[in-house]
Amino acid sequence: MRSVLEQRYPALEYVVVDGGSSDGSAEIIRRHAAALAYWVCEPDGGQTDALIKGFARCSGEILGWLCSDDLLLPGALRSVGEFFARHPNVMAAYGDALWIDAEGRFLRPKKEMNFSRFVLLHDHNYIPQPSMFWRRSLYQAVGGLDPRFELAMDSDLWARFSALTRIAHIPGYLSCMRFYTQQKTRARRGEALCEDSIIRVRATRRAAPPRRRLALRLAARALRIVAKLRAGGYAAAVPREHLRWLQGLNASRVTE
Repeated sequence: MRSVLEQRYPALEYVVVDGGSSDGSAEIIRRHAAALAYWVCEPDGGQTDALIKGFARCSGEILGWLCSDDLLLPGALRSVGEFFARHPNVMAAYGDALWIDAEGRFLRPKKEMNFSRFVLLHDHNYIPQPSMFWRRSLYQAVGGLDPRFELAMDSDLWARFSALTRIAHIPGYLSCMRFYTQQKTRARRGEALCEDSIIRVRATRRAAPPRRRLALRLAARALRIVAKLRAGGYAAAVPREHLRWLQGLNASRVTE
């Protein structure tokens, strides 16, 4: 919450949906209630259900979501707002991200290639979810998040976005994403792959035979490697101010 509230973005509409946590989250949310457009702490049907609930409360033009263990980098919302203002025809866009561990320590940069629907569908969802933002009209046009998906709800949303519009890339780091063993998508890898398969079949409108699936995946992987190499993704430098901010944030957590 600090990483969002400390953005000091003048047009922020911040909605917080907590699934009835018993770890003290409700008390923290209450302390910041005056800065929130809406908040609720109650049992829900899981992450996707909570997100759907939250977006139903939003009235803003540009939407995005931040999971409880991820962070927005300083100035992220201003960069996003300025990008959409400069590009009125862009309906969805994502920036780069930093991988951090469970303790908030920097691991590596995630500097990304431009969007490729082919890579998204046949290799993997490479878009850093907390760095992705879109116009509300696009979200409404595709019918919002699909409650059937518990793990790949973001990948499904990007696939349906990209069926209607070209997704843009914002050249800059916008968020920090956690990477650890207990992460839901890693711990439930088999289920996540099953959901990915459903999304792929729905998007391409057919189930490819195994040999063709392998060929498509190899082609998508090769395209991704080349595109990310050209984008400088494998040798990316991280701005020092981002690393200093992370260090300061971790230091403040230790002393709290």
